[in-house]
Amino acid sequence: MRRLFLSATVLFWLAVSGAWLGARLQPPLAPPAAPAEARYTLDEIARHDRAEDCWMAIDGVVYELTAYLPEHPSSLRVIAEWCGREASEAYHTKTRGRPHSPYADSLLPAWRIGVVS
Repeated sequence: MRRLFLSATVLFWLAVSGAWLGARLQPPLAPPAAPAEARYTLDEIARHDRAEDCWMAIDGVVYELTAYLPEHPSSLRVIAEWCGREASEAYHTKTRGRPHSPYADSLLPAWRIGVVS
């Protein structure tokens, strides 16, 4: 009986140590891949050229700004003319040589939908 107990105990600890060692030798799991960001051509962006459906490309990033237009502090006409277009220059200069504020820059990520391909 004692021999059976000792054999079972040894086999148990060999199995446990083998499982532990096997787990330690496996490479760590890779983090999940980030989802691919949507890519849009300038032709696709150009189809969204109205205040009721407004997309813009700024510095290679595409923004869907339809819901933001009524919140924009200046006239709707000022920003709506850039719907469906590459608007980097207009954004950085406000078409008058003045940059947008850091606050305006902080709002952009909320409206990001992809990148220009």
